[in-house]
Amino acid sequence: MMAVAGFKRIIRQHTEIGIFLIALLLVIFFASSSDGRWANLYNIATIVQVTATLGLMTLGVALVIGTGEIDISVGSTFGMGALVYLWLAMRIDPALAMLVSVAVGAAIGAFNGFLITRTNTPSLIITLGTLMIFRGIAIALTDGFSFSIPYAQRNGFTYWLFGGGDIMGFNTALIWLIVALVVLVIVLRATRFGNHLLAVGGSAASAHSRGVRVDRVKFTAFLLCGLLAGFAGSLEAGKLGFADGSMGRLMELQAIASCVLGGCLLAGGRVSLPGALMGAFVLSSIQSYLVVMGVRPQWFLLLLGVIVIAAALGDRGLRQWAIKR
Repeated sequence: MMAVAGFKRIIRQHTEIGIFLIALLLVIFFASSSDGRWANLYNIATIVQVTATLGLMTLGVALVIGTGEIDISVGSTFGMGALVYLWLAMRIDPALAMLVSVAVGAAIGAFNGFLITRTNTPSLIITLGTLMIFRGIAIALTDGFSFSIPYAQRNGFTYWLFGGGDIMGFNTALIWLIVALVVLVIVLRATRFGNHLLAVGGSAASAHSRGVRVDRVKFTAFLLCGLLAGFAGSLEAGKLGFADGSMGRLMELQAIASCVLGGCLLAGGRVSLPGALMGAFVLSSIQSYLVVMGVRPQWFLLLLGVIVIAAALGDRGLRQWAIKR
């Protein structure tokens, strides 16, 4: 009984524990039911690569959710970052191309934050509009075609570093994900901005009464969200060597789902960055499993949605069980 009580206490104190347990169960199930097609080094490396770019975007979305807002434009920001990076990487050093691409993502995030804080319009409406605006720009720029970088230019240390290379079979995007996670965890737990962000999400009015500049905190969260989405898109483009106008489509929903699965509270005030990343890993693992099992494309999204809902309900049930005396 004491062991059960201790386990419940851990779950109450660490909201991400549920998704870690669900991830473990899914990994065991996928590995045992796929006859080695899912649990092999190549497929695991692919899952990690997908998780790395989705995870970078998810970290930014988690910051915005922490303030009690939402950003559904990150998918189009991801696509814009990829297009800008590839177009420039063919003409200038990839490091400079990356800086410009990240700046474009940050500018889109700042644009969202400015409109939301200055007009007091719900973030869902603003980011829905910018989702369509920048997706339309991306499609117009490519005119139905894709940008690609010649194989002869896919070399050099900077191109390798920004998504074009790998270490022990894992894409270099994983390095950037780890760096971003460490930095943001420190920011949330050990800086004034992190305390203010969670305070704003818990109660904006209460935070304002205590001297917190609510609009500035939200603006910064949206700016960082756009920056990370643009960076993730650039890394993905560097890995693939091409990008088109549809790149990043529906990734905003995956990022939000990852945050919710990972223990982030949509109402704001509670953020678990490791949990959000584990949510991204779960989604990537589910997608990979459905692919290796030969699920027809027509059923892919349906089954993915069913599994995500089941995982969310299982996580919620585990938390409710932990709360009960």
